Amino acid sequence: MTHRVGTKGQIVIPKGLRERRGLAPGSSVDFEEREDGVLIRAAESGGGDLRGRYQHSGMAQRLLEDRAREPR
Repeated sequence: MTHRVGTKGQIVIPKGLRERRGLAPGSSVDFEEREDGVLIRAAESGGGDLRGRYQHSGMAQRLLEDRAREPR
């Protein structure tokens, strides 16, 4: 599969790959430079975006669970 890099440095991940890897709008990806190119990988999820003193507290997961219980 070959795609072009756009003028802003953006690329489109083909729909089939996005679906198989669970990449939806807003998903985070990691880039790893390798000798033969660049590896793009789905980022680990689970509150890893929380920084500072509360990073390993589990607070983000509890907040998400509480929010899921709220009536919609």
